[in-house]
Amino acid sequence: MKIPERVLGLLVAGIGLVIIGVTAWFLLLNRPADDPTQSTDFSAIPAEVDYVVPTLTLKDIQGNNYSLSDYRGQVVLVNLWATWCPPCKAEMPLLQGYYLKYKKDGFTVIAIEDGDPTPDVLSFVKDYNLTFPVWLDPTYQATDFVFKTKNLPSSYVIDRAGKVKLAWVGAINAENLEKYITSLIKE
Repeated sequence: MKIPERVLGLLVAGIGLVIIGVTAWFLLLNRPADDPTQSTDFSAIPAEVDYVVPTLTLKDIQGNNYSLSDYRGQVVLVNLWATWCPPCKAEMPLLQGYYLKYKKDGFTVIAIEDGDPTPDVLSFVKDYNLTFPVWLDPTYQATDFVFKTKNLPSSYVIDRAGKVKLAWVGAINAENLEKYITSLIKE
């Protein structure tokens, strides 16, 4: 019996895909666990930057005006986020824990919410038990004009002298918080 060329082509392609799948599974299963080039952690690594903290004044969730310059002398992690953003939600408990660990050392997190209605932000803050400052940005000043990013979450670390030293685009993990920010706090 002769197999039609089209069926034969599909059969060969299917077998090829199965071989590729099995090979990929085998390679992933047998990779060395301590090989840093094979990490499955997709957390962002910050870029080192060095510029004066931009001028930015917004209202917090209680309606009080604050400026980034009000925090001079502290190490500040500015986190741009939104209530609907899954990676933002995932990193909030981590940021809260890091804040509690280092606030006595002159560290704070300023979470700038990117445009959601105030009641949604208040609900989020309550649900996540956030105790660090949360600012409202209904006109997207932080993302569009000050830090010029369209990515959420994005984070920026400001040193005690008022200079932005690190810029993150994407979610942060605990290891990278300790690795990149703790040394600035200890200075």
